[in-house]
Amino acid sequence: MRVLVAAKCGFCPGVRNAIRTAEKVLAQACPQEHVYCLGPIIHNEDVVERLSSTGLRTVKSVAEIDSGTVLIRSHGVAPGELDRLRAKGLHIVDATCVLVKRVQQIAQQLEKEGYEVVIIGEENHPEVQGVMGCVQNVVVAADESDLHKLPSDGKLGIVCQTTQSPEHFGRMLGAIGQAGFRELKVINTLCKEAIKRQESAIALCKRVDVMFVLGGLHSANTRRLAELCKNHNRETFHLQNWDELDKTVLIGKQVAGVTAGASTPNWVIDEFVKHLEAFDEKDG
Repeated sequence: MRVLVAAKCGFCPGVRNAIRTAEKVLAQACPQEHVYCLGPIIHNEDVVERLSSTGLRTVKSVAEIDSGTVLIRSHGVAPGELDRLRAKGLHIVDATCVLVKRVQQIAQQLEKEGYEVVIIGEENHPEVQGVMGCVQNVVVAADESDLHKLPSDGKLGIVCQTTQSPEHFGRMLGAIGQAGFRELKVINTLCKEAIKRQESAIALCKRVDVMFVLGGLHSANTRRLAELCKNHNRETFHLQNWDELDKTVLIGKQVAGVTAGASTPNWVIDEFVKHLEAFDEKDG
């Protein structure tokens, strides 16, 4: 089978930094020292399992940590969480993506300027949760159905979850613009790396018979890639790795496209491509 790989895919700089930071911390830790990560360091189970095998303990809350080193994942955390970690006297290593930190700082500044902060994004995503924890009054709008949450005749300061698509951001701004507000300030907080991956994936999926988007099922940027590709190629499949592939979808296909989310390691992509290239319908 002929396989084409998106020009832009796989680890972004923020994820690469988080992984390198984790590896460095683990390598320098004493044998008896516990190293924790507050939530999965990135949304990729293969990577989380690999780091876990070398000593990284993933926990859901500060309450689960009593001593040792705590790694702040690429998605960041709310200031209140950091205060609780400091109060316990824990050693904190911050691997928050610089673009996520920027969103947090912008949200705080907007609030200082008297705006009610509006985040266009997924309320349960850790990045958005961290930004929410930076301000007192905040509204999260995932899509148009959430616009009823906006204060009428309000002074709104709008930011966006970094991995949303420009199309969705623009569509939401248009919808908000038609609602009642007194003043509107918009800061573009989209990640350029995510946009490049989206553009590259869309261009590729139009040229292939079947499209595969590799990455964690909980990864927002990977899900977004899959949604965008599905809009242009119905034969699009979001998988974590080769083991999840139902090979019957390859029957009758000549050219396959492969892209991957910003938290998907190269070895997962390489393995998937190698298996695809070797696939023969006769062998199943």
